[in-house]
Amino acid sequence: MHVTFEQAEKAIAVAIVEAKKIDTQMCIAVVDSGADLKAFVRMDGAWVGSVDIAIKKAKTACFFAMNTGQIGALSQPGGPLFGIEHSNNGLITFPGGVPIVDENGVLIGAVGVSGSSVENDHQVAKAGVEVIGVTDLPAHPWRT
Repeated sequence: MHVTFEQAEKAIAVAIVEAKKIDTQMCIAVVDSGADLKAFVRMDGAWVGSVDIAIKKAKTACFFAMNTGQIGALSQPGGPLFGIEHSNNGLITFPGGVPIVDENGVLIGAVGVSGSSVENDHQVAKAGVEVIGVTDLPAHPWRT
């Protein structure tokens, strides 16, 4: 199952509201469960460089069904996923990508956000996800 266009639009709308609350301009991407871009917005004034980062954060969260910050923790030197960011035509392994899980525990897509601190990026992405689903899949051995 994939996130619908209507759900993607809703996630982006809520993420924009959250970004405005913290007075920042963001790029916000929603991908479906195949990690294909479903919807995207670059808020007025958002950095052009954040376009690629937001999309890659969404794809990374979808590919591995976990928050990008969790992947980042596992990909540090000496970690079990060290170097993973070089796979899949480039991944982003710092916060701001959050998977979208439906009420049945099935991954249906992800939201990726870039444009501020990684803490703000994660906050905005999480807000977008929570309006249409949850952020956690059932237990997996790599998740911390």
